[in-house]
Amino acid sequence: MNIETARDIDKTVLLIERDGPVAILTLNRPQARNSLSEALLIALSEAWTAMAADTSIRAVVLTANGPAFCAGHDLKELTARRSDADGGRAYFHQIMTICSGMMQQIVNLPKPVIAAVQGVATAAGCQLVASCDLAIASEAAKFATPGVDIGLFCSTPMVALSRNVPRKQAMEMLLTGDMVPAQRAADIGLVNRMVPAGQERAEAIALAKQIAAKSAYTLKVGKEAFYRQAEMSLAAAYSYASEVMTENMMARDAEEGICAFIEKRPPTWEDK
Repeated sequence: MNIETARDIDKTVLLIERDGPVAILTLNRPQARNSLSEALLIALSEAWTAMAADTSIRAVVLTANGPAFCAGHDLKELTARRSDADGGRAYFHQIMTICSGMMQQIVNLPKPVIAAVQGVATAAGCQLVASCDLAIASEAAKFATPGVDIGLFCSTPMVALSRNVPRKQAMEMLLTGDMVPAQRAADIGLVNRMVPAGQERAEAIALAKQIAAKSAYTLKVGKEAFYRQAEMSLAAAYSYASEVMTENMMARDAEEGICAFIEKRPPTWEDK
């Protein structure tokens, strides 16, 4: 399925463009601080599905329009369903399930995803950044999991956050709801680096293109192995990684890459 036709809910909430082998997804609800409405969640999910199947895409940049990167869930949309017969329980569960599935799609996507964060990323917006493989932040960016301030602990954002930063740093963010500036986010590992405001998108695209020049097969194998081994014990992780490397060594691109290195020439990838 072509990514340009992947969205059938609202074609304005998520913009998709291409820069060579890099796909650029732009959250486009600036008037609502790019909050994750049902339509935007579905659009993102459908885009990830389409991109997984599109071999011409080798890396993805996720960015946003407006002053905020993403303010989390659309609380007005959720609150409107409290008038449902069950008080909104079924709808709340549906939205949280869709959102959790969409975040996992990023991790499972066989291509690297880089967030370019220009402004505030809070709650599920912070979760979105943490779910990406890499993140470039503007010096104006800030991050928070402020659900505790409104009586709604950021439990699902906690899953991604606690897998990105040390436990005590994650707990401080979750328990206080305080804003974390970009430099601090870089210091604790939530983002890779901070750049001057306005340069985050270009920096993310440049990084995406650098990575896109590698073997797509190798990136797919490596990304999957990275996340799988992270949940294993040390011994199990080494055993699994040894098997992965053995299979990887048998791949055509590994043979070509090693020969190219020995022969001091650029490799020619076939992505297999």
